[in-house]
Amino acid sequence: MIPRALAVLGEALLREKRRVAFYRELSAEAEAREDPESAERLNALLADEQHHLARLFARILELGGKPPEGPGAPEVASVELVGWEALARLGERDEIQWYEGALEAGGLDPATLGLLREILASERSHERELRG
Repeated sequence: MIPRALAVLGEALLREKRRVAFYRELSAEAEAREDPESAERLNALLADEQHHLARLFARILELGGKPPEGPGAPEVASVELVGWEALARLGERDEIQWYEGALEAGGLDPATLGLLREILASERSHERELRG
């Protein structure tokens, strides 16, 4: 059970790192373009994704694992503020599908299941509202 949990948590961590990088880049662009509404929304999404990252990191350590290093593969080569919502929504849908699949596959301990369910609920909210 622990090896499966560590594998799932490691993949989730790398996925969240990509989301953090995505929202960080968009947030910086919104700040540079002096678009406070977009910046606020993107910063809230960024904060949520960073929170997911921290919780996944902590759970891996609790299980005696070593968090994977590196940023993971980038979602896209470059992101632009124009049209960010459509791209973000697609990314959130992908996250939802991945977390649903990880939960459906089973073989996880109750604490890891709980964590993944909480993150899934957050990702669903992100997809619906594109807000943190």
